[in-house]
Amino acid sequence: MFSGVDGCRNEHLKLGIMQPYFFPYIGYFSLIKNTDHFVFFDTPQYIRKGWINRNRILGMGGKEIYFTVPVTKAPRDTAIKDIKISKEDWKHKLVGQLSIYKKRAPYYKNVMELINEVVNCDTEYISELAIESIQKTCAYLGIKLEYEIYSKMNMPCPEVKEADEWALYITKKMGYQTYVNPPGGKSFFDVDKYKRNNIKLEFLIPDLQPYYQRNSAFIPNLSIIDVMMFCPLEQILEMMNSDKLERTYED
Repeated sequence: MFSGVDGCRNEHLKLGIMQPYFFPYIGYFSLIKNTDHFVFFDTPQYIRKGWINRNRILGMGGKEIYFTVPVTKAPRDTAIKDIKISKEDWKHKLVGQLSIYKKRAPYYKNVMELINEVVNCDTEYISELAIESIQKTCAYLGIKLEYEIYSKMNMPCPEVKEADEWALYITKKMGYQTYVNPPGGKSFFDVDKYKRNNIKLEFLIPDLQPYYQRNSAFIPNLSIIDVMMFCPLEQILEMMNSDKLERTYED
């Protein structure tokens, strides 16, 4: 657990930080697999129509469709951790959407058992449900997940001026020397800022590998649900192992 002071006890290990998403795409799990410790960053403002409570799967006709965990209305500045799940019956709708896989996906039964465990999690908050989906999926895939939830770390809240400073602050306070981010963040990370703070900054570059979806055309970056429906565990792990870590500067 976070000790509350800066340190170097984790200087050879890598840290990943992401907001909690409900059954995210395979790249999220590759980030977990390629880091030693993970922080679910659950205090930023919840963005509606983002990826916290929804993702994509295959639908009828081989087209992509969205599945969603509906949430209750809340003020615009409400944190992710405080967003509650709607009382409406969304579970049956989700199961119905996933029935498209029943006759075409070889791992339908196993994956549906996993999904049913997750959706019946005893929580009223979307962040907790999302974390549960990630935990259960990691266990299913055999990926080690050592994690913290930011809102429960009792870490002093800093004054940050730029978006890339949250990761820098958390990495330093937890005593890590390397922070790993998906490639989408390249545009707003200040490499020199990290270098001045003796934090190595790496980006996980995905090697997108098509898999057989029993579809006329491959649709990439769907929820991990789609990957697990069609692929054996060994293939999924191989797909993650092909991703490459790119360091932004050398010592």
